[in-house]
Amino acid sequence: MTGGRDKSLDRWRKASLAAALVIVIAVPLARFKQSVLQKRLEAREPPESTYVGREKCVKCHEKENKAWLGSDHDRAMDPATPETVLGNFDNATFVFKGVTTRFYTRDGRYFVETEGPDGKPGEFAVTYTFGFDPLQQYLVPFPGGRLQCLPIAWDVEQKTWFHLYPDQTPPPGDWLHWTRNGQNWNGMCAECHSTDLKKNYDPKSDSYNTTWSEIDVSCEACHGPGSRHVAWGELPAMGRPEIPDAGLLVHTRGLAAREQVELCAPCHSRRTILGEYEHAGQGYFDTFLPALLTEGVYYPDGQILGEDYVYGSYVQSKMFRSGVRCSDCHDVHSLKLVKEGNDLCLQCHQADVYNAKGHHFHKENHKGKPSPGWLCINCHMPQRPYMVIDWRADHSIRIPRPDLHLQIGTPDACSSAACHGDKPVRWSADWYTKWYGISRKPHFGTILVGGRRRDPAALKNLVWLAGNPLYPSIVRSTAIDLLRNYGNEAALAAIKKALTDEEPLVRHTAVMNGDLFPPDERLRLLGPLMWDPNRTVRMEAARNLAGIPEKQFRPDQAKVFKAALAEYERAMAYSLDFAFAGANLGNLYASRGDRELAERYYRQALAVDNLYYPAKVNMAMLYNQEGRNAEAEKQLREVLQTYPELYEVAYTLGLLYAEMNRPEEALRYLGKAAAGLPEGARVHYNYGLMLQRAGRLGEAQRELSHAWELEPSNADLVYALMDHYIKRGQVGRARDLAKKVIAGYPETPIGRELRRKMTAGPESAFDNGTR
Repeated sequence: MTGGRDKSLDRWRKASLAAALVIVIAVPLARFKQSVLQKRLEAREPPESTYVGREKCVKCHEKENKAWLGSDHDRAMDPATPETVLGNFDNATFVFKGVTTRFYTRDGRYFVETEGPDGKPGEFAVTYTFGFDPLQQYLVPFPGGRLQCLPIAWDVEQKTWFHLYPDQTPPPGDWLHWTRNGQNWNGMCAECHSTDLKKNYDPKSDSYNTTWSEIDVSCEACHGPGSRHVAWGELPAMGRPEIPDAGLLVHTRGLAAREQVELCAPCHSRRTILGEYEHAGQGYFDTFLPALLTEGVYYPDGQILGEDYVYGSYVQSKMFRSGVRCSDCHDVHSLKLVKEGNDLCLQCHQADVYNAKGHHFHKENHKGKPSPGWLCINCHMPQRPYMVIDWRADHSIRIPRPDLHLQIGTPDACSSAACHGDKPVRWSADWYTKWYGISRKPHFGTILVGGRRRDPAALKNLVWLAGNPLYPSIVRSTAIDLLRNYGNEAALAAIKKALTDEEPLVRHTAVMNGDLFPPDERLRLLGPLMWDPNRTVRMEAARNLAGIPEKQFRPDQAKVFKAALAEYERAMAYSLDFAFAGANLGNLYASRGDRELAERYYRQALAVDNLYYPAKVNMAMLYNQEGRNAEAEKQLREVLQTYPELYEVAYTLGLLYAEMNRPEEALRYLGKAAAGLPEGARVHYNYGLMLQRAGRLGEAQRELSHAWELEPSNADLVYALMDHYIKRGQVGRARDLAKKVIAGYPETPIGRELRRKMTAGPESAFDNGTR
């Protein structure tokens, strides 16, 4: 407990006692309430705030309660009753890909007959509803305290059943089947649909004892546990002591814009949770890690692709950087927009400039209704459907860019189905250019798409983007993460610089890639981050330092390392119902040399999801270290059988075969990896060496040359190509290569070494010992 908090309690006690002397005389009836609270205040420590429920709030906050009733938060989850169930359970049937599902009631309870975990029809009770607009889902209890989400939902507007995954048919036993973890309420959904949610997963019994204080998203989900505030509020007005935020742990009035956005972010972001969320005002980056603009989740220009739940989009926007907060557009209790149509945007933007045809070039009305092109939201917040029918607006609030659609294939509002989907994109781009001119401002999307492709030409721009504070932190962090694919000096320098960035997400991403630094440098660079104010950064620093012998730590480093590493272990233990957590713990213990514990957690991950290939790949590497190469081979082949385009795994298997002295298989898989990873310098280097051993010298030269061209200052690649030339009697070409490296990279280690050898004489520079 801090001294500041103690002092505030002293003031609370003194103010409370002084007020009581007055109130006892003026209002004798209040004495009992005051004395009860006074006893609590005079305790040596302040009373811990606990959850009390919405009913305790209503007396003083009737207006807020009235707005909340019927909202998405109010109806986030409910027991299945005639008042809450919207779907047709009157012996209704729904057929999807040969599976018939029947919905019915019996003795006042709701049931569904559908495909069960064994693939056979079974009867399942429906005990809870989940959401209500535009669709409603239903939860089914399973053994082990599980609640599972049915894949068939009710379309509230069309009043019909529909399948949530029309393009997927995961078989029984698959992680994504409705009876498995991918559709499990306890781990996937619960924390954002109920208040004071405690998941309580026990990995030993593979069971849950999930609890909540209120079944829906109620007052204390945002304001924190309210018992101290209620006790304060129950005092007569003149007897209420001056205490911080009136006893609330999270006081939302007067929050800075970023603080308010990050208050909503725990449930309105695509993120990883790293422990129970206490709703007590802790920083977002103490418990959560938002997804970066990764492939499959976002388009390269940052537009939503997968569900992002708003935060990851909004922090890209100019609105966020200008201090606009959630409550400027949404009523925080009803969640409705504070104004309709363009009036919402005209709270800040000048109507005569932005609500005029000279800005949007569209008619105001079309067939008696507002023209789609006249509404700000259609141009700047295009929508995409999720869960088939749930249309959600992109909160990055971007300028339409049909030219980017032509450049990198990202969608644009102009060419969407809602507007000009019947016209070619070039038509939209030409009109855009006619109205607004050619966009001269480069977009980060053109840089990120190059990074995703591992294009060598993108490296310079990725480094620039990573270090440019004018861009959103989620964009810069994505650039830093993509630099991992390059791993050369320029990339490492950018990652090193990001370690001291003021943004926690940027620091965390840089620390995540700290394993690119050699061990002797890693402790110096990452050690200070173990004192970072954000828990996520501290934990990641400790994880990345776990393989360094503790004797190399200073005493103060050793102490904070143990604390931060324990935080990391607890965070992963919390999520052991997800495969990533078991795999991460397996990696941790493997780095610390505890192979038995590492294998146990890899198996834990695969028990959750047997198709989670990172656990299989890392377990194969563990087997290889133990000399169990046959088992390693089995794991890698299983991965490639399921995911044949995982070229990194083909590369690993090729290296394994080379070690096992099975050259034909090594060549086959290294060749596959080289074809699939054209920008992977190390892949082409090893493939070239293997071709050289096989006597295929022309092909070997091609691969070694390509590797060097990708990383021309990499000593291993330079010496490998020089050695190849010398072995073929092409000493002149080896000398020319050395001169190119010296001229192009004079201050790099390889440039200085070659210059030294050339000065010492040709025998020194071009003997067969250069490698």
